[in-house]
Amino acid sequence: MIPLKFRTLMVVSLVLVVLFGGQRGVRPHADPGYALAAQQAAPRPAPARPAATTAAANATPESVGISTERLGRLHAGMQAMVDRHEAGGIVTLVAREGKVVDLHASGFQDVESGRPMATDTIFRIASMTKPITSVAVMMLYEEGKLLLTDPVSKFIPAFTSMHVTGEGGALVPARREITIRDLLSHRSGLSYGFLNGGPVGDAYRKEGVPDGLTMTPMTLQEGIDKLAAQPLMSHPGAAWNYSLSIDVLGRVVEVASATSFDVFLRDRIFKPLGMADTSFDVPDAKWPRLATVYSPNGSRGIRPMRDPESFGNTHMSPGASYKAPKKYFSGGAGLTSTAHDYARFALMLAGGGVLDGVRLLSPKTIELMTASHTADLPGGGLIGNGANFGLGFRVVTDVATTQTAGSIGMYGWSGIYGTTFWVDPKERLVAILMVQRYPGSPVAAAFQPLVYQTLTQSFSTATP
Repeated sequence: MIPLKFRTLMVVSLVLVVLFGGQRGVRPHADPGYALAAQQAAPRPAPARPAATTAAANATPESVGISTERLGRLHAGMQAMVDRHEAGGIVTLVAREGKVVDLHASGFQDVESGRPMATDTIFRIASMTKPITSVAVMMLYEEGKLLLTDPVSKFIPAFTSMHVTGEGGALVPARREITIRDLLSHRSGLSYGFLNGGPVGDAYRKEGVPDGLTMTPMTLQEGIDKLAAQPLMSHPGAAWNYSLSIDVLGRVVEVASATSFDVFLRDRIFKPLGMADTSFDVPDAKWPRLATVYSPNGSRGIRPMRDPESFGNTHMSPGASYKAPKKYFSGGAGLTSTAHDYARFALMLAGGGVLDGVRLLSPKTIELMTASHTADLPGGGLIGNGANFGLGFRVVTDVATTQTAGSIGMYGWSGIYGTTFWVDPKERLVAILMVQRYPGSPVAAAFQPLVYQTLTQSFSTATP
Protein backbone atom coordinates (compact mmCIF):
# COMPACT_ATOMS: atom_id res chain seq x y z
CA MET A 1 0.00 0.00 0.00
CA ILE A 2 1.32 3.42 -0.97
CA PRO A 3 2.05 5.56 2.11
CA LEU A 4 -0.43 8.40 2.62
CA LYS A 5 2.12 11.17 2.17
CA PHE A 6 3.08 9.79 -1.25
CA ARG A 7 -0.54 9.33 -2.31
CA THR A 8 -1.21 12.92 -1.35
CA LEU A 9 1.88 14.12 -3.23
CA MET A 10 0.75 12.19 -6.29
CA VAL A 11 -2.64 13.84 -6.31
CA VAL A 12 -1.21 17.32 -5.70
CA SER A 13 1.11 17.01 -8.68
CA LEU A 14 -1.70 15.88 -10.97
CA VAL A 15 -4.28 18.55 -10.07
CA LEU A 16 -2.36 21.36 -11.71
CA VAL A 17 -0.72 19.29 -14.41
CA VAL A 18 2.06 21.81 -14.35
CA LEU A 19 0.19 24.87 -15.43
CA PHE A 20 2.64 27.29 -17.09
CA GLY A 21 5.49 24.79 -17.19
CA GLY A 22 6.51 23.62 -13.77
CA GLN A 23 7.46 20.05 -13.19
CA ARG A 24 6.41 16.90 -14.95
CA GLY A 25 3.49 15.19 -13.26
CA VAL A 26 3.38 11.69 -11.86
CA ARG A 27 1.49 8.81 -13.40
CA PRO A 28 -1.50 6.18 -13.32
CA HIS A 29 -5.88 5.68 -14.61
CA ALA A 30 -9.00 4.07 -17.18
CA ASP A 31 -12.46 4.33 -19.09
CA PRO A 32 -15.90 2.65 -19.32
CA GLY A 33 -15.98 -1.05 -20.11
CA TYR A 34 -12.23 -1.63 -20.10
CA ALA A 35 -11.79 -5.14 -18.68
CA LEU A 36 -9.05 -5.93 -16.18
CA ALA A 37 -7.94 -8.77 -18.43
CA ALA A 38 -7.13 -6.27 -21.16
CA GLN A 39 -4.67 -4.53 -18.87
CA GLN A 40 -2.88 -7.80 -18.16
CA ALA A 41 -2.73 -8.94 -21.77
CA ALA A 42 0.12 -8.12 -24.10
CA PRO A 43 -0.29 -4.64 -25.56
CA ARG A 44 -1.98 -4.63 -28.94
CA PRO A 45 -0.12 -2.97 -31.81
CA ALA A 46 -0.67 0.75 -32.02
CA PRO A 47 -3.13 1.70 -34.77
CA ALA A 48 -1.77 3.42 -37.82
CA ARG A 49 -1.11 7.06 -37.12
CA PRO A 50 -4.06 9.18 -38.29
CA ALA A 51 -3.48 12.23 -40.39
CA ALA A 52 -3.21 15.21 -38.07
CA THR A 53 -5.93 17.77 -38.59
CA THR A 54 -5.70 21.53 -38.50
CA ALA A 55 -8.94 23.49 -38.59
CA ALA A 56 -9.38 26.66 -40.59
CA ALA A 57 -8.09 29.65 -38.64
CA ASN A 58 -9.41 33.20 -38.37
CA ALA A 59 -6.11 34.73 -39.51
CA THR A 60 -2.71 33.73 -40.85
CA PRO A 61 -0.06 33.19 -38.18
CA GLU A 62 2.34 35.68 -39.77
CA SER A 63 -0.27 38.45 -39.63
CA VAL A 64 -0.03 38.41 -35.81
CA GLY A 65 3.68 37.73 -35.38
CA ILE A 66 3.60 33.91 -35.26
CA SER A 67 5.65 31.60 -37.48
CA THR A 68 3.84 28.92 -39.47
CA GLU A 69 7.06 26.94 -39.61
CA ARG A 70 7.46 27.11 -35.84
CA LEU A 71 3.86 26.06 -35.34
CA GLY A 72 5.03 22.89 -37.05
CA ARG A 73 7.39 22.35 -34.11
CA LEU A 74 4.41 22.60 -31.74
CA HIS A 75 2.48 20.05 -33.78
CA ALA A 76 5.48 17.72 -33.96
CA GLY A 77 6.03 18.02 -30.22
CA MET A 78 2.43 17.01 -29.50
CA GLN A 79 2.61 14.14 -31.99
CA ALA A 80 5.80 12.93 -30.29
CA MET A 81 3.86 12.64 -27.01
CA VAL A 82 1.33 10.45 -28.81
CA ASP A 83 4.03 8.36 -30.47
CA ARG A 84 5.70 7.76 -27.09
CA HIS A 85 2.31 6.65 -25.70
CA GLU A 86 2.30 9.48 -23.16
CA ALA A 87 -1.14 10.58 -24.39
CA GLY A 88 -3.85 9.12 -26.58
CA GLY A 89 -4.48 12.33 -28.47
CA ILE A 90 -4.14 16.09 -28.10
CA VAL A 91 -5.86 19.22 -29.39
CA THR A 92 -4.06 22.57 -29.24
CA LEU A 93 -5.27 26.08 -30.03
CA VAL A 94 -3.28 29.31 -30.33
CA ALA A 95 -4.84 32.76 -30.74
CA ARG A 96 -3.26 36.20 -30.84
CA GLU A 97 -4.74 39.68 -31.01
CA GLY A 98 -8.19 38.13 -30.70
CA LYS A 99 -7.72 35.85 -33.73
CA VAL A 100 -7.38 32.07 -33.77
CA VAL A 101 -4.33 31.25 -35.90
CA ASP A 102 -3.92 27.54 -35.16
CA LEU A 103 -6.27 24.74 -34.09
CA HIS A 104 -4.63 21.34 -34.42
CA ALA A 105 -5.44 17.74 -33.48
CA SER A 106 -2.88 14.96 -33.01
CA GLY A 107 -3.30 11.27 -32.26
CA PHE A 108 -6.50 9.53 -31.28
CA GLN A 109 -9.74 10.36 -29.54
CA ASP A 110 -9.86 6.64 -28.73
CA VAL A 111 -6.73 4.55 -29.28
CA GLU A 112 -8.40 1.14 -29.05
CA SER A 113 -10.88 1.81 -31.86
CA GLY A 114 -8.45 3.91 -33.89
CA ARG A 115 -10.81 6.90 -33.90
CA PRO A 116 -8.66 9.92 -34.83
CA MET A 117 -8.58 12.95 -32.59
CA ALA A 118 -10.64 15.79 -34.08
CA THR A 119 -10.55 19.51 -33.47
CA ASP A 120 -14.16 19.36 -32.21
CA THR A 121 -13.57 16.50 -29.76
CA ILE A 122 -15.21 17.02 -26.36
CA PHE A 123 -13.02 16.87 -23.22
CA ARG A 124 -13.64 16.74 -19.48
CA ILE A 125 -12.13 20.07 -18.42
CA ALA A 126 -12.50 19.46 -14.64
CA SER A 127 -10.90 22.40 -12.77
CA MET A 128 -10.93 24.58 -15.89
CA THR A 129 -14.58 24.90 -14.82
CA LYS A 130 -13.36 27.12 -11.96
CA PRO A 131 -12.56 30.24 -14.05
CA ILE A 132 -16.01 30.01 -15.67
CA THR A 133 -17.71 29.84 -12.27
CA SER A 134 -15.57 32.76 -11.08
CA VAL A 135 -16.73 34.84 -14.05
CA ALA A 136 -20.35 34.00 -13.18
CA VAL A 137 -19.76 35.27 -9.63
CA MET A 138 -18.18 38.49 -10.88
CA MET A 139 -21.09 39.07 -13.25
CA LEU A 140 -23.35 39.07 -10.19
CA TYR A 141 -20.84 41.33 -8.43
CA GLU A 142 -21.21 43.82 -11.29
CA GLU A 143 -25.00 43.61 -10.96
CA GLY A 144 -24.82 44.55 -7.28
CA LYS A 145 -26.10 41.16 -6.13
CA LEU A 146 -23.02 40.40 -4.03
CA LEU A 147 -19.81 41.97 -2.77
CA LEU A 148 -16.41 40.37 -2.34
CA THR A 149 -16.63 41.24 1.34
CA ASP A 150 -19.98 39.50 1.83
CA PRO A 151 -19.89 36.50 4.18
CA VAL A 152 -20.91 33.35 2.35
CA SER A 153 -23.46 32.76 5.12
CA LYS A 154 -25.47 35.61 3.62
CA PHE A 155 -26.32 33.20 0.78
CA ILE A 156 -25.74 29.82 2.48
CA PRO A 157 -26.75 29.94 6.18
CA ALA A 158 -25.04 26.59 6.87
CA PHE A 159 -21.70 28.48 6.86
CA THR A 160 -22.69 30.80 9.72
CA SER A 161 -20.66 29.19 12.53
CA MET A 162 -17.57 27.43 11.23
CA HIS A 163 -14.88 25.69 13.27
CA VAL A 164 -11.21 25.08 12.53
CA THR A 165 -9.26 21.91 13.28
CA GLY A 166 -6.58 22.80 15.82
CA GLU A 167 -3.80 20.85 17.48
CA GLY A 168 -4.72 17.30 18.35
CA GLY A 169 -7.87 17.56 16.24
CA ALA A 170 -9.58 19.92 18.69
CA LEU A 171 -12.10 22.26 17.08
CA VAL A 172 -11.92 26.00 17.69
CA PRO A 173 -14.32 28.68 16.42
CA ALA A 174 -13.19 30.38 13.20
CA ARG A 175 -11.88 33.90 13.85
CA ARG A 176 -14.20 35.31 11.21
CA GLU A 177 -16.63 34.19 8.54
CA ILE A 178 -15.65 33.04 5.06
CA THR A 179 -16.15 35.76 2.45
CA ILE A 180 -16.82 35.61 -1.28
CA ARG A 181 -13.23 36.77 -1.89
CA ASP A 182 -11.93 33.96 0.31
CA LEU A 183 -13.76 31.46 -1.87
CA LEU A 184 -12.58 32.97 -5.17
CA SER A 185 -8.94 33.01 -4.02
CA HIS A 186 -8.95 29.67 -2.13
CA ARG A 187 -8.34 31.34 1.23
CA SER A 188 -11.52 29.91 2.74
CA GLY A 189 -10.05 27.13 4.89
CA LEU A 190 -11.93 24.51 2.88
CA SER A 191 -10.13 21.61 1.17
CA TYR A 192 -10.63 18.61 -1.12
CA GLY A 193 -11.09 15.17 0.40
CA PHE A 194 -8.61 13.65 -2.06
CA LEU A 195 -5.95 16.26 -1.22
CA ASN A 196 -6.22 16.21 2.55
CA GLY A 197 -4.97 13.20 4.48
CA GLY A 198 -5.69 14.69 7.90
CA PRO A 199 -8.80 15.20 10.02
CA VAL A 200 -10.49 17.51 7.52
CA GLY A 201 -10.09 15.09 4.62
CA ASP A 202 -11.15 12.22 6.86
CA ALA A 203 -14.34 14.12 7.73
CA TYR A 204 -15.07 14.81 4.05
CA ARG A 205 -14.63 11.15 3.16
CA LYS A 206 -16.60 9.85 6.13
CA GLU A 207 -19.54 12.14 5.43
CA GLY A 208 -19.46 11.63 1.66
CA VAL A 209 -18.80 15.26 0.67
CA PRO A 210 -19.00 15.32 -3.17
CA ASP A 211 -16.18 16.82 -5.22
CA GLY A 212 -17.59 16.73 -8.76
CA LEU A 213 -15.38 13.89 -10.03
CA THR A 214 -17.85 11.04 -9.62
CA MET A 215 -21.55 10.28 -9.31
CA THR A 216 -23.64 11.57 -6.41
CA PRO A 217 -27.39 11.55 -5.80
CA MET A 218 -27.12 14.86 -3.94
CA THR A 219 -28.20 18.21 -5.30
CA LEU A 220 -25.75 21.11 -5.24
CA GLN A 221 -27.55 22.56 -2.22
CA GLU A 222 -27.37 19.26 -0.34
CA GLY A 223 -23.70 18.75 -1.15
CA ILE A 224 -22.67 22.25 -0.10
CA ASP A 225 -24.67 22.09 3.14
CA LYS A 226 -22.89 18.81 3.93
CA LEU A 227 -19.53 20.48 3.23
CA ALA A 228 -20.42 23.38 5.55
CA ALA A 229 -20.92 20.90 8.40
CA GLN A 230 -17.25 19.82 8.26
CA PRO A 231 -14.27 21.54 9.97
CA LEU A 232 -11.95 23.99 8.23
CA MET A 233 -8.24 23.40 7.61
CA SER A 234 -7.34 26.95 8.60
CA HIS A 235 -8.93 30.19 9.67
CA PRO A 236 -10.53 32.05 6.75
CA GLY A 237 -7.97 34.25 5.00
CA ALA A 238 -4.99 32.73 6.81
CA ALA A 239 -3.74 30.20 4.23
CA TRP A 240 -4.07 29.10 0.61
CA ASN A 241 -5.65 25.67 0.23
CA TYR A 242 -6.91 24.38 -3.11
CA SER A 243 -10.45 23.42 -2.37
CA LEU A 244 -14.16 23.00 -2.95
CA SER A 245 -14.51 26.77 -2.59
CA ILE A 246 -15.62 27.11 -6.20
CA ASP A 247 -18.31 24.45 -5.78
CA VAL A 248 -19.60 26.64 -2.94
CA LEU A 249 -19.62 29.59 -5.32
CA GLY A 250 -21.80 27.62 -7.73
CA ARG A 251 -24.40 27.46 -4.96
CA VAL A 252 -23.89 31.18 -4.25
CA VAL A 253 -24.70 31.88 -7.92
CA GLU A 254 -27.91 29.89 -7.58
CA VAL A 255 -29.04 31.81 -4.51
CA ALA A 256 -27.97 35.27 -5.67
CA SER A 257 -29.49 34.86 -9.14
CA ALA A 258 -32.51 32.73 -8.18
CA THR A 259 -31.52 30.48 -11.08
CA SER A 260 -30.19 26.92 -11.19
CA PHE A 261 -26.41 27.07 -11.59
CA ASP A 262 -26.36 25.02 -14.81
CA VAL A 263 -29.05 27.22 -16.33
CA PHE A 264 -27.23 30.41 -15.30
CA LEU A 265 -24.04 29.27 -17.04
CA ARG A 266 -25.94 28.13 -20.12
CA ASP A 267 -28.05 31.26 -20.55
CA ARG A 268 -25.62 33.93 -19.33
CA ILE A 269 -22.24 32.63 -20.55
CA PHE A 270 -22.37 29.67 -22.95
CA LYS A 271 -25.16 30.80 -25.27
CA PRO A 272 -24.01 34.44 -25.51
CA LEU A 273 -20.43 33.36 -26.30
CA GLY A 274 -21.46 30.63 -28.74
CA MET A 275 -20.07 27.79 -26.57
CA ALA A 276 -22.45 25.18 -27.99
CA ASP A 277 -20.49 22.15 -26.78
CA THR A 278 -19.89 23.19 -23.15
CA SER A 279 -22.09 21.51 -20.57
CA PHE A 280 -22.22 19.51 -17.33
CA ASP A 281 -23.31 16.43 -19.29
CA VAL A 282 -22.72 15.05 -22.77
CA PRO A 283 -25.92 14.31 -24.72
CA ASP A 284 -26.22 10.92 -26.40
CA ALA A 285 -25.92 12.55 -29.84
CA LYS A 286 -22.53 14.03 -28.89
CA TRP A 287 -21.23 11.06 -26.88
CA PRO A 288 -19.19 9.68 -29.83
CA ARG A 289 -17.19 12.95 -29.72
CA LEU A 290 -16.13 12.51 -26.05
CA ALA A 291 -12.44 11.64 -25.72
CA THR A 292 -11.36 8.56 -23.78
CA VAL A 293 -9.39 9.18 -20.57
CA TYR A 294 -6.05 7.38 -20.36
CA SER A 295 -3.69 6.49 -17.54
CA PRO A 296 -0.06 5.35 -17.51
CA ASN A 297 0.30 1.61 -17.77
CA GLY A 298 3.98 1.01 -17.01
CA SER A 299 6.01 -0.20 -19.97
CA ARG A 300 2.79 -0.63 -21.96
CA GLY A 301 2.31 3.10 -22.29
CA ILE A 302 -1.27 4.06 -21.50
CA ARG A 303 -4.57 2.31 -20.85
CA PRO A 304 -8.17 3.53 -20.73
CA MET A 305 -9.40 4.48 -17.26
CA ARG A 306 -12.06 2.26 -15.75
CA ASP A 307 -15.40 3.70 -14.72
CA PRO A 308 -15.34 4.13 -11.80
CA GLU A 309 -11.72 3.91 -10.68
CA SER A 310 -9.93 4.97 -7.51
CA PHE A 311 -6.39 6.19 -6.94
CA GLY A 312 -5.77 6.41 -3.24
CA ASN A 313 -8.40 8.86 -1.97
CA THR A 314 -9.22 10.09 -5.48
CA HIS A 315 -12.41 8.52 -6.86
CA MET A 316 -13.30 9.21 -10.48
CA SER A 317 -16.08 8.30 -12.87
CA PRO A 318 -15.05 9.45 -16.36
CA GLY A 319 -18.14 8.08 -18.06
CA ALA A 320 -21.24 7.77 -15.92
CA SER A 321 -20.76 11.12 -14.17
CA TYR A 322 -21.12 12.94 -17.51
CA LYS A 323 -24.46 11.36 -18.37
CA ALA A 324 -27.77 13.16 -17.79
CA PRO A 325 -29.66 13.54 -15.56
CA LYS A 326 -27.45 15.21 -12.96
CA LYS A 327 -28.28 17.03 -9.74
CA TYR A 328 -24.87 18.13 -8.49
CA PHE A 329 -23.44 20.80 -10.80
CA SER A 330 -19.83 21.19 -9.70
CA GLY A 331 -18.56 24.73 -10.19
CA GLY A 332 -15.06 23.48 -9.54
CA ALA A 333 -14.83 20.38 -11.71
CA GLY A 334 -18.00 19.50 -13.60
CA LEU A 335 -17.88 20.82 -17.16
CA THR A 336 -17.02 19.33 -20.53
CA SER A 337 -15.95 21.49 -23.46
CA THR A 338 -13.98 21.71 -26.69
CA ALA A 339 -10.86 23.69 -27.57
CA HIS A 340 -12.97 26.02 -29.73
CA ASP A 341 -15.54 26.64 -27.00
CA TYR A 342 -13.00 27.29 -24.27
CA ALA A 343 -11.11 29.62 -26.60
CA ARG A 344 -14.30 31.69 -26.91
CA PHE A 345 -14.31 32.05 -23.13
CA ALA A 346 -10.58 32.83 -22.95
CA LEU A 347 -10.81 35.36 -25.79
CA MET A 348 -13.59 37.12 -23.88
CA LEU A 349 -11.21 37.44 -20.93
CA ALA A 350 -8.37 38.60 -23.18
CA GLY A 351 -10.70 41.16 -24.74
CA GLY A 352 -11.41 42.82 -21.41
CA GLY A 353 -14.71 41.03 -20.88
CA VAL A 354 -16.14 41.29 -24.39
CA LEU A 355 -16.13 39.05 -27.48
CA ASP A 356 -17.81 39.74 -30.81
CA GLY A 357 -19.92 42.47 -29.26
CA VAL A 358 -21.06 40.34 -26.32
CA ARG A 359 -19.89 41.84 -23.04
CA LEU A 360 -19.93 39.72 -19.88
CA LEU A 361 -17.65 41.83 -17.69
CA SER A 362 -16.01 45.25 -17.48
CA PRO A 363 -12.27 45.52 -18.18
CA LYS A 364 -11.85 46.78 -14.59
CA THR A 365 -13.43 43.59 -13.26
CA ILE A 366 -11.01 41.48 -15.33
CA GLU A 367 -8.21 43.62 -13.91
CA LEU A 368 -9.43 42.90 -10.38
CA MET A 369 -9.74 39.17 -11.05
CA THR A 370 -6.22 38.89 -12.48
CA ALA A 371 -4.48 40.86 -9.74
CA SER A 372 -2.72 38.91 -6.99
CA HIS A 373 -4.96 38.20 -4.00
CA THR A 374 -2.47 35.97 -2.18
CA ALA A 375 0.74 38.03 -2.15
CA ASP A 376 0.69 38.07 1.66
CA LEU A 377 0.78 34.25 1.82
CA PRO A 378 3.65 31.82 1.18
CA GLY A 379 4.03 30.95 -2.50
CA GLY A 380 4.91 27.70 -4.25
CA GLY A 381 3.01 24.50 -3.67
CA LEU A 382 0.14 23.83 -6.03
CA ILE A 383 0.23 27.38 -7.43
CA GLY A 384 3.88 26.90 -8.42
CA ASN A 385 6.85 29.18 -7.99
CA GLY A 386 6.75 32.70 -9.36
CA ALA A 387 2.99 33.00 -9.13
CA ASN A 388 0.13 34.04 -6.87
CA PHE A 389 -3.60 33.45 -7.08
CA GLY A 390 -6.20 35.94 -8.24
CA LEU A 391 -9.98 35.57 -8.28
CA GLY A 392 -10.25 32.32 -10.20
CA PHE A 393 -6.83 32.17 -11.84
CA ARG A 394 -3.16 31.53 -11.21
CA VAL A 395 -1.29 34.76 -12.00
CA VAL A 396 2.43 34.86 -12.86
CA THR A 397 4.36 37.45 -10.85
CA ASP A 398 7.99 36.45 -11.61
CA VAL A 399 8.77 34.80 -14.94
CA ALA A 400 12.33 33.79 -14.04
CA THR A 401 11.17 31.89 -10.98
CA THR A 402 8.65 29.89 -13.03
CA GLN A 403 11.58 28.59 -15.12
CA THR A 404 9.64 28.63 -18.38
CA ALA A 405 8.79 31.15 -21.08
CA GLY A 406 5.92 33.49 -20.30
CA SER A 407 5.07 36.98 -19.10
CA ILE A 408 4.36 38.72 -15.84
CA GLY A 409 0.59 38.98 -15.56
CA MET A 410 -0.29 35.91 -17.61
CA TYR A 411 -3.11 34.00 -15.99
CA GLY A 412 -5.00 30.73 -16.37
CA TRP A 413 -5.62 27.34 -14.83
CA SER A 414 -5.69 23.63 -15.63
CA GLY A 415 -7.68 20.47 -14.97
CA ILE A 416 -7.10 17.14 -13.29
CA TYR A 417 -7.48 15.27 -16.61
CA GLY A 418 -4.61 17.25 -18.18
CA THR A 419 -6.26 20.23 -19.88
CA THR A 420 -4.75 23.69 -19.46
CA PHE A 421 -5.11 27.25 -20.72
CA TRP A 422 -3.63 30.67 -20.25
CA VAL A 423 -4.10 34.27 -21.33
CA ASP A 424 -1.00 36.46 -21.75
CA PRO A 425 -2.15 40.10 -21.86
CA LYS A 426 1.33 41.45 -22.67
CA GLU A 427 1.68 39.24 -25.73
CA ARG A 428 -2.05 39.38 -26.58
CA LEU A 429 -1.91 35.60 -26.59
CA VAL A 430 -4.35 32.80 -25.71
CA ALA A 431 -3.33 29.14 -25.61
CA ILE A 432 -5.51 26.08 -25.02
CA LEU A 433 -4.39 22.47 -24.51
CA MET A 434 -6.86 19.61 -24.44
CA VAL A 435 -5.77 16.10 -23.45
CA GLN A 436 -7.22 13.31 -21.29
CA ARG A 437 -4.68 11.59 -19.07
CA TYR A 438 -4.71 11.04 -15.34
CA PRO A 439 -2.66 11.35 -13.28
CA GLY A 440 0.37 13.44 -14.13
CA SER A 441 0.06 14.38 -17.78
CA PRO A 442 3.48 15.52 -19.04
CA VAL A 443 1.96 17.39 -21.98
CA ALA A 444 1.39 20.83 -20.41
CA ALA A 445 5.04 21.26 -19.41
CA ALA A 446 6.11 20.81 -23.03
CA PHE A 447 3.20 22.80 -24.46
CA GLN A 448 4.07 26.19 -22.98
CA PRO A 449 7.60 26.64 -24.36
CA LEU A 450 6.47 25.20 -27.69
CA VAL A 451 3.80 27.88 -27.92
CA TYR A 452 6.12 30.75 -26.99
CA GLN A 453 8.82 29.67 -29.46
CA THR A 454 6.31 30.25 -32.28
CA LEU A 455 6.32 34.02 -31.62
CA THR A 456 8.39 36.08 -34.05
CA GLN A 457 7.32 39.39 -32.53
CA SER A 458 7.12 40.21 -28.82
CA PHE A 459 4.74 43.02 -28.00
CA SER A 460 6.12 43.30 -24.48
CA THR A 461 9.65 44.07 -25.75
CA ALA A 462 8.79 45.97 -28.92
CA THR A 463 10.35 49.41 -29.34
CA PRO A 464 7.73 52.18 -29.00
